Amino acid sequence: MSHANAAMVLLSGGQDSATCLAWALERYARVETVGFDYGQRHGVELVCRRRFREALVEAFPRWGERLGDDHVLDLSALGQISETAMTRDVTIENDARGLPNTFVPGRNLLFFTYAAALGWRRGVRRLVAGVCETDYSGYPDCRDDTVKAMQVTLNLGMEQRFVLETPLMWLDKAGTWQLAEKLGGEPLLDLIIEHSHTCYLGERGVRHDWGYGCGHCPACLLRAEGWRRYRAVR
Repeated sequence: MSHANAAMVLLSGGQDSATCLAWALERYARVETVGFDYGQRHGVELVCRRRFREALVEAFPRWGERLGDDHVLDLSALGQISETAMTRDVTIENDARGLPNTFVPGRNLLFFTYAAALGWRRGVRRLVAGVCETDYSGYPDCRDDTVKAMQVTLNLGMEQRFVLETPLMWLDKAGTWQLAEKLGGEPLLDLIIEHSHTCYLGERGVRHDWGYGCGHCPACLLRAEGWRRYRAVR
C-alpha cells in the first residue's frame, strides 16, 4: 500500500483525537493509531481509547475494515521530569504568564517525534493529530506554527516526506462536534460522548450530556461549552 493511502492517528482517547480518527478513516485505506503512556494523571484515557476503537469498529464496519494496528508507547520519562498538574496531584491553576500548569513541556513535540519514528518503520507518512489553537488552553505546542516547524524538522531529520495533518486546527469545540456529526451522524456522537475522555482529573463517575468528567476542570469546561454552542445551532 502506498504511503499516500495510509495514516497514523495520535489517539489519546479524548474527544479531539477520537474525531480525528473518524476523519482519517473516511480518507485513508489504512489507518493505524498510537497512544502514549507518560504517567498522566488521567490515565483512564488509555482505557477509553481502546474501548472507543472497539466500539467504532462495531458501529462502523466500513471503517473497521480500514482500521489497522494500535500501538501504545511508554514515555514515562516525560512524566518523571514534568512537575505539572497533568502528571502530579496538584491544583490546576495558571502561572504568571496565564499558561495553565496542565501544560507538559515538550509533550506534543515528543509525541510527533515518536509517531514519526513508528510511522517510518510502519510505512506511514501521514500523521494526524487533534491539536488546535482556536478553543484551547494556550499550549504553545498546539499552535499551527509549531506543527509546521515540526514537520520540517521531521522531514529533514528522517529524510522522509512526512505530512502532519491537523483537521481541528481552526475549529472551535462546537465545530469539532459538528465535524463528528458530519462524519458519522448521531452514532458517532454517541460513541464520542460515551467512550472518549477529556477530564484532566480522570473522573468517570459522572455522566453529563457531553460525556463523563468532573465538570469544572478546564478540559471539561471547554468540552461542555462547545457542546452547548453546538446544540444551540442545530
